[in-house]
Amino acid sequence: MWRKALSCAGGALQRQAWRTIPYRCSSTASVTVNSIILRSLKDHYLEVSKMTPPPKISPPSPYTVVKGALDIGGPVLKGTFRDEEISISVMRMVDIVPGGSEDDYDEDSVNQLFVHVDIYKPNLQESLHFLCGLYPDALGIHSVSLRPKSESSESLDVPTKYNGPVFEDVDAKVRDALHGYILERGISEELFPFLQAWLYVKDHRNLMRWFKTVGSFVNATQQETLEA
Repeated sequence: MWRKALSCAGGALQRQAWRTIPYRCSSTASVTVNSIILRSLKDHYLEVSKMTPPPKISPPSPYTVVKGALDIGGPVLKGTFRDEEISISVMRMVDIVPGGSEDDYDEDSVNQLFVHVDIYKPNLQESLHFLCGLYPDALGIHSVSLRPKSESSESLDVPTKYNGPVFEDVDAKVRDALHGYILERGISEELFPFLQAWLYVKDHRNLMRWFKTVGSFVNATQQETLEA
């Protein structure tokens, strides 16, 4: 009976040992993978932290930087023209056109910006919204529409109202007049150097934050694995 009991116990221990070996191997592999990830993140973090930022550039008059714009979405610049208030938001074209590969991100594509301009007038519930393509040497209007002010604060969202006709289909005289309208308010290619530098700083800050947050998550996972 004892022999049978010991035999059964030995078999149970042996089965338990076989069950724990893969677990230990899995835990060891997990710790190794986590260590590789953490080391890689740290190396890239240090590499990115040494990158030379672009020269500090001030936005052209009459615009000033919106406080906290680097850490939140929405307008980057604000300004006034007579009794109007103007806000400007920006994105790179490569950040909003899906399906692109790294090979597509050449200098020309990086130098293409989308600018959202909202012009507000006192006592009006809507803003005049311009979606423009901005380049180092030119600015072109893609569309013109009226938007409720509640939507204008989220200037990169898709408007819920009619977005206006295809701008190229509008009469040439109207197109020229609208170009003159925004040019009078300081919306031109002169904004490009500042907005491109601002996007670089924002991307750099987001990348550094990403390295930190992913590293913190993986490190917490590794600590849990070691304590298990």
